[in-house]
Amino acid sequence: MKLKALHYETEQPITIEIEHGRITRITWSEAEHAERASLPYAAPGLVDLQINGFLGNDFNRFPLDPGMVGDTVRQLWKEGVTGFCPTIVTNRPESIIEAMKAIRQACESDPAAASCIPGIHLEGPFISAQDGARGAHRKDFVRQPDWELFSAWQEASGGRIAIVTMSPEWEGSEEFILRCADSGVTVSIGHTAATSEQIREAVACGARMSTHFGNAAHLMLPRHPNYLWEQLAQDDLWSCVIADGFHLPDQVLKVVMKVKGPRALLVSDAVYLSGLPAGEYTTHVGGRVKLDADGRLCLAENEQLLAGSAQMLLWGIERLANRGLAELGTAWNMASTGPAGFMGLPAAAGLSDGAPADLVLFRRDGGRLSVESTYKSGKLVFSSNRTNELRGKPNEDCGI
Repeated sequence: MKLKALHYETEQPITIEIEHGRITRITWSEAEHAERASLPYAAPGLVDLQINGFLGNDFNRFPLDPGMVGDTVRQLWKEGVTGFCPTIVTNRPESIIEAMKAIRQACESDPAAASCIPGIHLEGPFISAQDGARGAHRKDFVRQPDWELFSAWQEASGGRIAIVTMSPEWEGSEEFILRCADSGVTVSIGHTAATSEQIREAVACGARMSTHFGNAAHLMLPRHPNYLWEQLAQDDLWSCVIADGFHLPDQVLKVVMKVKGPRALLVSDAVYLSGLPAGEYTTHVGGRVKLDADGRLCLAENEQLLAGSAQMLLWGIERLANRGLAELGTAWNMASTGPAGFMGLPAAAGLSDGAPADLVLFRRDGGRLSVESTYKSGKLVFSSNRTNELRGKPNEDCGI
């Protein structure tokens, strides 16, 4: 297979040759002006480390159907997402067990799910119980770190928990973080009221990331020190940010990117209402919520309070580029090769010889980005030009 497109970073014409699911060669080519104008951009597939749901499919509504997991994988191809971590939030221990078993079953029975889910993100329940820091997580399910309980969840998942978001403010956090790090699980600091000292100790024990930095925080904080400054100051912490224009103002995004550089990553943190039409909805977590036409999701009875994120990674890439906060290529890398590299995935190689052919062809119309086609392991899994969006059986729709 050969694909001709414009490189997403240089905007120069390239030809991508694909064989056996990998990029075998990329050559730079010449193109007349008219031909250049007709070419889409080619970029690495997007990798989202935090997705709670999409297009009505919710990873935190029970009972969790394994078939829904695979359906979500296929729906996300339309957004250019070729890898993601389904995110399970604070809940009853038995509900978390159920979620882990369902995702495991999906990955074991559906090759598409297995290929697109590098791991599960467990967000809680080992988070702060304080209002503000806890966010929308239910207080009655919050608990201190428990290695035996976590190990039971990990066993139920088949070893698929790759990230656990926790607050290091709890007694016993250091030992828990050390055990996670030794077992290859990434500890991410989030929903926290930890002191600066506790954050430093967590990083020394192996914590590597900050979950949706700047959000799930108290409305009022000491000028300094506080847990936001400390996380920024820790060179070994990668920072995930939501760049939907509602969760963080431009100046915060700008500071995070300046401080963290390539260790600043984009996540969507999308809830299951993402991709649905604007309107009012009743949710099982926040009650009545309102999804505005501009993409903002808030509580229906108090529009000043956000009810989660309803936008995908493309939206965040658009915003960073359109607001002049980052070049398009840099913003795209924050949502593709950056998180892939953090997770140690082969997709971190991006557009290069020998890399997995997880690719997105997209168009740029002014400031808007639209996916034209998505390839997973060299197989066309989504095309905007086809009426049948490749939603057949798992071994037919993507060849994997």
